[in-house]
Amino acid sequence: MKPRSTYDICLLSHSCGGLRLVDIPRQTHYPIFSLGCPYTDSFLPNSCPWEAHLAEHTFEGFTPELVDFLEDLMDHNNREWFHEHKDLYEVDVRGPALSFIRAIKPHLHELSPHFLASDKKVGGSLMRIHRDVRFGKNKKPYKTNVGIQFRHDMGKDIHAPGFYVHISPSSSFVGVGMWRPDGPTLRKVRDAIVEYTEDWLAVRDDPTFTEYFRLDGDSLKRAPRGFDKDHECIDDLKRKSFIALQELDEEELYEDDFVEKVMASFWASAPFMQFLCKAIGVAF
Repeated sequence: MKPRSTYDICLLSHSCGGLRLVDIPRQTHYPIFSLGCPYTDSFLPNSCPWEAHLAEHTFEGFTPELVDFLEDLMDHNNREWFHEHKDLYEVDVRGPALSFIRAIKPHLHELSPHFLASDKKVGGSLMRIHRDVRFGKNKKPYKTNVGIQFRHDMGKDIHAPGFYVHISPSSSFVGVGMWRPDGPTLRKVRDAIVEYTEDWLAVRDDPTFTEYFRLDGDSLKRAPRGFDKDHECIDDLKRKSFIALQELDEEELYEDDFVEKVMASFWASAPFMQFLCKAIGVAF
């Protein structure tokens, strides 16, 4: 693609019917696969259009009190203790988490309008702290982590990719992709890898993506039925999930540029997420 003076064009497909054009200062670029989109070459820059607006956010990072609360909850995971300390949960955990969601919402929309950032206390992006103890052996009533999910707007109807932030005393990370999709959805991703192998390899092995993320999740021991066991991407075809994780240091949670850091990770994952979206037939 020939640059226009000091700018290149970033093309991101939001639906089968249209493209968004953004002029961006020329930086290092890498390809995004097409999968039948009405364009052949697309680029995602290291310098992203949301950077000029990030100063508007008011979130100044989480505080150590959030992790302290989760550690105490690990030691006192019962309803009596939680109800006695519910005010601390609201001030140190839920309040800051909802503030983070509000701060990141416009910047996530800049990346893609199809992923939802909702600061509703119930049914929004912040996952419930209450565990469903009806069927599992673990009967402890509360989760000891903060989970923040930014679901695809088609997520209620199909198993679609999403963005995720996980905070716990033992491990915090940014996650992207699809965790344990159902059989038909998993088949679509595997079929896309076979049909568009070069595009998948470009996304999977892109230096910017691998600088931030590593692929994770369980895999089959043998090739899935109907797929060549000698395919060059057989290790990927065996995957039960298509997720990528970026570990976070606890100190990063407390920094006032945490929104910027998470958004930088989300942008780095955009080609991977776009591949998954196009593979299952939803807009990015």
